[in-house]
Amino acid sequence: MNLFNLSLKLKGFPIQETNHLLHQIQSISEDKYADYLNKQKQAIIAYHLKHNPFYKTFAKNANPNDWNSIPVITKRDLQQPLSNRLSEGFSKKNSFVNKTSGSSGDPFIFVKDKFCHALTWSEIFDRYSWYDINLNTSKQARFYGIPLNKKGYYKERIKDVLGNRHRFSVFDLSDSEFEKCITKFKSTTFEYLNGYTSSIVQFAKFLEKKNLLLKDICPTLKVCIVTSEMLFQEDRTLLETQFGIPVINEYGAAELGVIAFQNLDNQWIVNSEDLFIEILDENNQVLPYGQTGRVVITSLYNKAHPFIRYDLGDIGTLSNQSTLKIPILKNLTGRTNDLVKLPSGKTAAGLTFYYVTKTVIEDSGNVKEFIIEQTQINTFKISYVSNTPLSEKDKMKIKAAIEIYLESGLVLKFEQKERLNREKSGKLKQFKSFV
Repeated sequence: MNLFNLSLKLKGFPIQETNHLLHQIQSISEDKYADYLNKQKQAIIAYHLKHNPFYKTFAKNANPNDWNSIPVITKRDLQQPLSNRLSEGFSKKNSFVNKTSGSSGDPFIFVKDKFCHALTWSEIFDRYSWYDINLNTSKQARFYGIPLNKKGYYKERIKDVLGNRHRFSVFDLSDSEFEKCITKFKSTTFEYLNGYTSSIVQFAKFLEKKNLLLKDICPTLKVCIVTSEMLFQEDRTLLETQFGIPVINEYGAAELGVIAFQNLDNQWIVNSEDLFIEILDENNQVLPYGQTGRVVITSLYNKAHPFIRYDLGDIGTLSNQSTLKIPILKNLTGRTNDLVKLPSGKTAAGLTFYYVTKTVIEDSGNVKEFIIEQTQINTFKISYVSNTPLSEKDKMKIKAAIEIYLESGLVLKFEQKERLNREKSGKLKQFKSFV
């Protein structure tokens, strides 16, 4: 049964229509692709200038026929109540609502209209099919976090059932937990792994220590897809060696979907069907292929919320081999998260703090930026920029969440700042360990 497709349809996501649109877009020839992109860019800008009060004010001097007149929008620009940013006719009830991970340190709530979100899933289905993976039938070994509050936990578990996947926790990367993983792989016909790079790398290191090959343990495995964090070459080699299957690099963002996906020729193919990617310099000028700059993306179909010339906070380079229809991402700087090492000996993924900081990501947009630094084995410093200081209630919520996701007895120090120090790339790393 195609449970995944069925679940999308029941939620009102028109997956059949977006599958058809995706195939139409992919059939456009290279020589006509510029016309397609220009038409969609002008259409989405014109729509938001007419139907989105926030964007009317933000881009008051924008001309849909002049791309250079379109301002770059940042995450900081979007850190205000969601109700201010919705297009006319859209609400939380008739749209897909989510939060950015906060991995860049600039969290906010966003929406996508249902057609746009369905198109995101059509894109994912298409990319996974390159490796003979079908979301409806292929069993996934998922190395992701999960909310530990009752409502969020069971919501994700239901999604896991519908998505035909088994979730392995990234909050505990101990040998005893990895032994349980091995047992599950022995008894389950998994076809692929998917999840946070650092967590999957830790699993591969465990296999290396035990002199085990995952493909021998689970012969049905076809591919490993890593996401959310940088994949270094030495880690890719380790994964391929210990898993015995191809390792695929995925680059995406919650608010945009898949941005780039590695193909069978080891090229990082950018999603040019429903996104338009640019590489800009510090003056917002477009850089030619081969030069490194800021990754700025336009969502061509999201009518509920404007992501037009949206600065992700990442630094990247498009290959000289790129074309408008097939842009190729040469490299990406950022999205590297350290591991959290704790007094008990437990190790957890740095992205664990995504689930902790969600407790203070409020619709009010009070917390603008934050970083978490582990200064000692038991001490964490949380520096943040906000309109008003965190209340004692908020601090207690964070402490309680950290006890749930990590362990008790940790020392937390809070410091409100006017600005935070960024890395040389310009990216604000959410978690950094000095241990």
